[in-house]
Amino acid sequence: MSLSIRNQLPGTVTAITPGEAMATVRVRLTGGQDLTAAITREAAEDLRLAPGTAVRALLKSTEVSLATAPIEGLSIRNQLPGTVTDLAAGEAMVSVRLTIEGGELTSAITRDAAEDLALSPGIPVVALIKATEVSLATA
Repeated sequence: MSLSIRNQLPGTVTAITPGEAMATVRVRLTGGQDLTAAITREAAEDLRLAPGTAVRALLKSTEVSLATAPIEGLSIRNQLPGTVTDLAAGEAMVSVRLTIEGGELTSAITRDAAEDLALSPGIPVVALIKATEVSLATA
């Protein structure tokens, strides 16, 4: 299956917390970072997720926000440190490529945000991704 989602990070399920309708799934990425996905309990069951299951975390680039430093006191569960490697600027939006431990991510942000953050290659950043915006696929 081909997907338009550029951000596909391989990892392994380390824990599942089922709820009445939703489940949270902890994934250890190949780079060693932990990522949390909030998916429906039915999806977790359909995918037969269990600790040790190989998965790919799928993240739309429009759902990856950027900060120039880690942020405390924030409900966003996933904060992945990285470094900007490339920027492709359009009239309104900028596609920002960054390396993280064990992989790459792309973030689509407004041009104004990229300018406010003074982004350029080599700048350290933190990718912020809400758990509800992480989809999982079995590998």
